[in-house]
Amino acid sequence: MLALVMLIPLAQVRGLVAEREQMRDQAAAQVAQGWGGRQVLGGLVLAVPLRIPAEPDSSGLPRWRGGTEIVLPDEAQIDSTLRVDVRQYGIYRVPAFASTVKLAGRFTAQDLAQFRREAGGTWQGQQAELQLPLGDLRGLQGVDELKINGLPARFRSSARHLGGLASVVIPLDLDALGDQPITFSMTLHLAGTGSMAWLPLARTTDVHVKAPWPDPSFTGAALPMERAVGADGFDAHWRVLDLNRSFGQHWREGDGSVESALRDAAFGVQLYQPVDVYQRNLRAGKYGVLFIGATFLAFFLVEVLRRLRVHSVQYLMVGAALATFYVVLLALSEQIAFAAAYAVAALSVVGIVGGYAAAVLRARRAGLILGAALALVYAILYGLIAAEQYALLIGSFVLLAAVALTMYLTRRIDWYAATPAIMERS
Repeated sequence: MLALVMLIPLAQVRGLVAEREQMRDQAAAQVAQGWGGRQVLGGLVLAVPLRIPAEPDSSGLPRWRGGTEIVLPDEAQIDSTLRVDVRQYGIYRVPAFASTVKLAGRFTAQDLAQFRREAGGTWQGQQAELQLPLGDLRGLQGVDELKINGLPARFRSSARHLGGLASVVIPLDLDALGDQPITFSMTLHLAGTGSMAWLPLARTTDVHVKAPWPDPSFTGAALPMERAVGADGFDAHWRVLDLNRSFGQHWREGDGSVESALRDAAFGVQLYQPVDVYQRNLRAGKYGVLFIGATFLAFFLVEVLRRLRVHSVQYLMVGAALATFYVVLLALSEQIAFAAAYAVAALSVVGIVGGYAAAVLRARRAGLILGAALALVYAILYGLIAAEQYALLIGSFVLLAAVALTMYLTRRIDWYAATPAIMERS
């Protein structure tokens, strides 16, 4: 029952961890506000206004409604180089990057002619635009060498969106181009925090990225075909075909199913920080009631086997000390390395509980034994935290061993005789 009561402070500790993690996320948002958030780059698409026939009015006169046809290029090549810098905001560290992105591609004349016929309306070619969707426009620091069909061009701000992403646009007169293909090339300077992702907005999308970050986490709808990860950084290459996604080469703007599929098709890399103190603190807290119960069990065995008296208030004091471990661990791990914080917090609690046990049980040897047992418990707990993939396996065997040891030590106890005596002392 006392072990279950200790769930209350453990729940408070978990709430504190969640609160500190939220503060970390707010610090990342503050950095992103001035530098740029998680970046998503789509590549150039063609947006063409449509004149679509509608139902005639009551007098029989023809009516028209507007729309926009979105057309994807035949190929797009993206070459990104990221320069990563860890920004400090208070006690929190946020990975930020500045990237140089070379983007090139082309729309074929055959595709343009075919999609014009399939549009279900009349293309207003003189009002067409090339559209570049970006995850966070605040991170667009510059555009160099922007050329359309070999001629210099400039982006304009726009209220257009694609897949929930804001865009900048380039006006384009399709009628003046005639039957020519459209080629484009540019160099973008993008800043952001946390992650960089891309959308496969071409029949063939080739993405190459490299950065001096040793712990990349490749995420999204596609994993890189080739990658090399080392202590000095990573180098990755993706190739995504139109056959690998759930939307076509052209669609009518406002199609909700395509907009949703666009967001799901993103792929990229996250600048992962392997030493996530909050994740480790949460994992430590998950085993809290188990190890408080194990410590109570050790006290109970000493009480029964050595015929000593331990009051329930004294159990509660020991439980409070064990719960304090998690608060100390959280506070220290935000300031120093997690392993060092864990060692300091564990040694402090072991010293307090061992000394208290020696005083309560009036036996120095018993205090030393309980302190050593608690030190072993914390060593096992650290192993469970560190072993991400094998934590359940290790934990199950530790639990089995604890039960077996308890059964072995109490195999000769007459519980019918021991229980009334314990209840009387309590």
